[in-house]
Amino acid sequence: MKDGFVKVACVTPEVRVADVGFNVEETIKRALEAGAAGAKVIVFPELNLTSYTCGDLFFQERLLRNAREGLIRVAEATKSVDALLFVGLPLAVEGELYNVAAALNHGRILGFVTKSFLPNYGEFYEMRQFAEGPSEPRDIVFEGEVVPLGTKLLFCASKLESLIVGAEICEDLWSPIPPSIEMALEGATVIANLSASNELVGKEAYREELVKGQAARIICGYLYANAGSGESTTDVVFGGHNLIAENGSLLAEGERFVEGITYSEIDTKRILTERQKNTTFQTNGKRALRRIPFDIEFAETTLSRTFKRLPFVPMDQTEMNCRCEEILELQARGLCKRLRHIGGKKVVLGISGGLDSTLALMVVAKAFDYLELDKKGIIAITMPAFGTTDRTYQNACELVKGIGATLREINIKEAVLQHFADINQDPELHDVTYENSQARERTQVLMDVANQEGGLVIGTGDMSELALGWATYNGDHMSMYGVNASIPKTLVRHLVTYYAGVWEDEKMAKVLLDIVDTPVSPELIPAKDGEIVQKTEDLVGPYELHDFFLYYFLRFGYDTEKILRIAKLAFAGEYEEETIRKWLKIFTRRFFSQQFKRSCLPDGVKVGSVALSPRGDWRMPSDAVSDGFSI
Repeated sequence: MKDGFVKVACVTPEVRVADVGFNVEETIKRALEAGAAGAKVIVFPELNLTSYTCGDLFFQERLLRNAREGLIRVAEATKSVDALLFVGLPLAVEGELYNVAAALNHGRILGFVTKSFLPNYGEFYEMRQFAEGPSEPRDIVFEGEVVPLGTKLLFCASKLESLIVGAEICEDLWSPIPPSIEMALEGATVIANLSASNELVGKEAYREELVKGQAARIICGYLYANAGSGESTTDVVFGGHNLIAENGSLLAEGERFVEGITYSEIDTKRILTERQKNTTFQTNGKRALRRIPFDIEFAETTLSRTFKRLPFVPMDQTEMNCRCEEILELQARGLCKRLRHIGGKKVVLGISGGLDSTLALMVVAKAFDYLELDKKGIIAITMPAFGTTDRTYQNACELVKGIGATLREINIKEAVLQHFADINQDPELHDVTYENSQARERTQVLMDVANQEGGLVIGTGDMSELALGWATYNGDHMSMYGVNASIPKTLVRHLVTYYAGVWEDEKMAKVLLDIVDTPVSPELIPAKDGEIVQKTEDLVGPYELHDFFLYYFLRFGYDTEKILRIAKLAFAGEYEEETIRKWLKIFTRRFFSQQFKRSCLPDGVKVGSVALSPRGDWRMPSDAVSDGFSI
């Protein structure tokens, strides 16, 4: 748990209505099972020791006494379970009957959390049996021990500062102001909900959205344990729909109408990082909730939750298509505003036959459509040099023609050779000067043609290149507006692929797909037998790894050791640990050493939650060192 991952469990045990003895044994069995599986927070459904659907049997002294005795048995039997347990039962206190969640830890009863909102509509009539909990916690005596009772209770792990747990009961979540809001504002990173939510047509999806929405709103882990099919079906049916969510994402979901345990892991440190970054999530100065410590052992959590290899790219194809269209529109609309502002009707961009310049051209064409401008005002310049291959050259030319833009070819070989002579550079020495001289010459050409045409130079570099500093300073690093500045390389590839799928011209679609299949290269080193020699991913590493590192480093502030751990899971079977470790070290070193290039980026629209603009999302000193961040 040192990296903040805490294994959690939502349990739907088999129940018999009003059979406390049976229900207690099932609760113990499932608690031991979840504990043996490593769960550190275990949540049972609402009133699970008696069953939820007892009706007026809740007024029977025998049932209430059995529930109290049953709770003691559960506590005794779970002494060895290294977890915080929440068990539901009716509790009679000083003439009032409460619907409570009992918090247990190593055989101790830590507190009774009372239900705040009692539904009394439709199929629910809880006010007939139960009273609302006290507005402020109070101490009661339970079997000779003083135990707090109320809604304002938080349970804090003594050995893991990031694990603070609050509890609410069923309808509390469905109310306008759930108690979990105050709990989160006072530090709760995990909310347990003991629920008995019956099934209705369409309710499954609504319940899921409700849980995800609350987890997102209060930036927490949310554990929703629901009553199952053993409840009475006199008028309603229960499905045991268990849900585990984290900050808006559903991590795990139990199968309905099947008793069992749903597991996942909550990343408590990620939750704290998200809250620290969110300036509207402000904790209350005054602490109104009572904090109760509990003990769990410090251990590394075995992870069952999955991590996408391509975190910037949706897995579902339908969602992917919608996302691509939205991203392209955002990019194009940003450019539209800039062109309107300056009264521009022309743009200039370099076109290489590679992914980035292809996407930039697509964006520019879309912007010109929105503005109803003549696409002849798109001046796309191909600038062959020493490493240009026929494949990329032909693809670039065909693409520009297909768009209907103006194609210009300016061969820069002689200009670069003259520059080599001016600075006494050996043309046979293929070093960084050899490469960057070509990149800077291309940028000079674009800038000067823009002056001639009264146009705007469009930058084509992507966010992955910016993260690694894989750009020539004052070369391809510079432009007048960078449309791809917040698009990672893995997403660029999918965007171009998407465009190929929706382009009605079959010939142009083939050109786009060939561009997707072309190795990523700046083409600054002479080709061999007409083939690209300089392959970027051979030099700086696979972009799918770097984008993975970038996402978790920037979006959630993960430590590099934690990134390595989840990368090993995400890329299992594709990369060995040493390979991932090698490229992670390179990513960290380059990300820190190349900040000076990002500190003076041109404007460019932000389209996702991760961006590197020095004016917006990422403000980092150029002289920060990476030593303390390396693995």
